[in-house]
Amino acid sequence: MVSTAMSDEATSLSNDPAVLKAMIAALQAENQKMSASLRAHDLLVQALRVRIARLQKQKFGSSSEKIEREIEQLELALEGLQVALAEAEDQSQDDDDEPETENQAPEPVEARDPRRRRPKVSKDTPRERRELDPGDNCPDCGGDLRVVGEDVSELIDMISAQLKVIEIARVKKSCRRCEKIVQKPAPSRPIPRSMAGPNLLAYVLTSKFDDHVPLYRQNEIFARMGADIPDTTLVDWCGGAMKTLAPLIGKIETEIMASDLLHADDTPIRVLDRGRRDKGLGKGVKKGRIWAYVRDQRPWAGTAPPGAVYRFAPDWREEHVLAHLGETRGILQAPSRGLKTNHCRAMDGYKGYAKLYAADPDGKSQFREAACWAHLRRDFHDVWTATKSEIAREALDRIGALYDIERQISGRPAKQRQAVRQKESKPKADAFQNWAERQLTRIPGKSDLAKAFRYGLSRWPAFTLFLDDGRVAIDNNPAERALRPIGVGRRNWLFAGSDTGGETLARAMTVIETAKMNGLDPQAYLADVLDRIHDHMNNRLAELLPWNWSPTDQSRNEAA
Repeated sequence: MVSTAMSDEATSLSNDPAVLKAMIAALQAENQKMSASLRAHDLLVQALRVRIARLQKQKFGSSSEKIEREIEQLELALEGLQVALAEAEDQSQDDDDEPETENQAPEPVEARDPRRRRPKVSKDTPRERRELDPGDNCPDCGGDLRVVGEDVSELIDMISAQLKVIEIARVKKSCRRCEKIVQKPAPSRPIPRSMAGPNLLAYVLTSKFDDHVPLYRQNEIFARMGADIPDTTLVDWCGGAMKTLAPLIGKIETEIMASDLLHADDTPIRVLDRGRRDKGLGKGVKKGRIWAYVRDQRPWAGTAPPGAVYRFAPDWREEHVLAHLGETRGILQAPSRGLKTNHCRAMDGYKGYAKLYAADPDGKSQFREAACWAHLRRDFHDVWTATKSEIAREALDRIGALYDIERQISGRPAKQRQAVRQKESKPKADAFQNWAERQLTRIPGKSDLAKAFRYGLSRWPAFTLFLDDGRVAIDNNPAERALRPIGVGRRNWLFAGSDTGGETLARAMTVIETAKMNGLDPQAYLADVLDRIHDHMNNRLAELLPWNWSPTDQSRNEAA
């Protein structure tokens, strides 16, 4: 039957070349659609594989480096498929269609792809107008043309970065009367006796510590700009710039660590251990830690500016965190120590904070503990994902109700937040406590679900501290957000070269992330500070802190 049908179609083909060309074009279009469909299916499969790998990571623990590498490889493959799919899509438009602009009316919601959004640029972005004028005379009759309007579309383009050499010529002059030689003093440089200017140093620092581009790759980028800057020179520049910024970074650390309300968290970082080089490939590496201490009063309209302090330590011993927080008092929101389970991640927290919460002989403690509801919620989510437990599902719903209230009061003053929490959140939290205690009598005591309940109930005063103090957050997400750049960086530089390299990374992250939290472009900020800091009086160094800083031109205008 099939061969007969194909034979009939072949005999019915037209001999007209135009018809045959149209049939070929139709078949080609259908083939492109089928190829696009296959690519879309491949994209879906890869996305699902990434999701599965992430769930495996959550289930078996965040220390599995094999799963970490698999996730990174799958994400790269997913990105490649997305680019290939975008390339294959027909993005051409009819002649009458205009390119997208910010001035056009928005597309209907149902017609918009939820994965895509129109690109936006800052209002300070330079604009260039290119006017296409049809002339003064009509092309048909030769009559005079008058302006009746214009159609405007926009094209986002980029000006490539380029290096420039600044020649500093200090003219010498002699007095005709007394022969005195007069010459302007040499201007200060960010790094004494170095050729690197402030903008170049700021570019190198932000590329390395914010964009996570290793110095050897920066060497290749500069080569494309026509400059041969050896890796060793870039290393010296980074070290010299960080030394120049050291007083400012120290002042940031002092300001942030003096806060009476801090978020804290830590993450591992691989450090090259030169004492173990003989152990073989991959064995000469040890695990250090990066701590983040965050002050962020924006959720309760506090007056202190936000900032983050990063500290490196060669291991996870409690003595490090005790030293970091030795001069600080108040409320600390940090991961708590609990019980390790098969599915729960927050149960295996860090025990180094326990001494900070312990009472002294007078009954006073250095810190009051504020627990993180997000960690507890993840524990129940992990149990629900693994077992589909209805009790775990209800726990998630009850915790979600607390977060619904938090979203409504975000950004309000602390007293208003406290009042709302006492009226709306406290009854829900009390009901959760009573319900949790009842569930413990119904479920196996050694189950992961029971361990999650006991973890929350055993630290109930810490979990409910946010109800009594409007300044306290419901979770520790500010500290977790502060550590995300470290996770991104690990994919690029794999490990720190030494303990001192880890310390340099922590100081650089302190100034860069604090600048970003205060709404600054870290590269512009560092360039201006590096240009001014040597000529700035030490007793006015606070003017260069990210939350006080203003660009050079603005500072001069204010002084005038």
